[in-house]
Amino acid sequence: MKIIFAGTPNFAAVALAALVKSSHDICAVYCQPDRPAGRGRKIKKGAVKLLAEEKNLSVYQPENLKNPEIVTQLHRHDADIMVVVAYGLILPANVLSIPKKGCINIHGSLLPRWRGAAPIHRAIMAGDDETGITIIQMDAGLDTGEMLLRRACVINDDETGQSLHDKLAHLGSAAVLDALQLIELNQQHPAKQNEALSCYAAKITKEEAWLDWSSSAEVLLRKIRAFNPWPIARANLAHQVFLIWHAVRIESSQSAAPGVIVAVTDQGLDVATGDGTLRITQVQLPGKRPVSVADLLRARAIEVGCVFTGLTK
Repeated sequence: MKIIFAGTPNFAAVALAALVKSSHDICAVYCQPDRPAGRGRKIKKGAVKLLAEEKNLSVYQPENLKNPEIVTQLHRHDADIMVVVAYGLILPANVLSIPKKGCINIHGSLLPRWRGAAPIHRAIMAGDDETGITIIQMDAGLDTGEMLLRRACVINDDETGQSLHDKLAHLGSAAVLDALQLIELNQQHPAKQNEALSCYAAKITKEEAWLDWSSSAEVLLRKIRAFNPWPIARANLAHQVFLIWHAVRIESSQSAAPGVIVAVTDQGLDVATGDGTLRITQVQLPGKRPVSVADLLRARAIEVGCVFTGLTK
């Protein structure tokens, strides 16, 4: 089939790579405009654009898809279908109907469980045992289209935002090829979503990364795992921001107020929470690289009784 591909980050690039290797024809690639990124705020190309240029595919980067000239341009491609993956721009109703077989989306959850921008983070934070990929026929709603195909995967106890992202990216690239085959053979069986089961996966913000030590150790650990590698869970200690990359729950008979460090060893910093004890094992100070707590303690002293706090304004 003749395909328009729309996506921007690495999650989408994995799917584009699979489509490039397939028998389908990628007639155009749409991605968001290049944006400033990193500490130097230099303009950076997204992963999809980099791959598209490497494969000599035609790339388009409109600010939005509402401009009549862009709509005309989309019509000119005469595509059979549009595959949308983490594009980051809303597709107006008139755009959804341009390809002959409409637009399909690779969504990183088992819909209707998590609709919205951050299904991977939210699934880990909620303590879900499984998640997956859903291929949907797009409509005007937010991830509300009919489901064409679902593929499940387990969320491991040590799963991070990065590891689950990578797992789902590869699962999605295989699933979309299966879905396209069904569509090409007219063998798809669209299924409506159960609205009563839907949850909203709101976009992650840096403010959310601050840890509330009155929460349980389990809730804090989920956030630390979900926010690795971005935006990284964080807390203040002695007016210093600590980025917390890794932690584990431990059994402890210590009793202290939430946020108080109850033990300091090479194994980690044991911190009291609203319910249970959390051992922080890997941290990062601003401008430095992530290090084990053992390495940190060789460079600076941290004492039992010091208190981690959340966001202070």
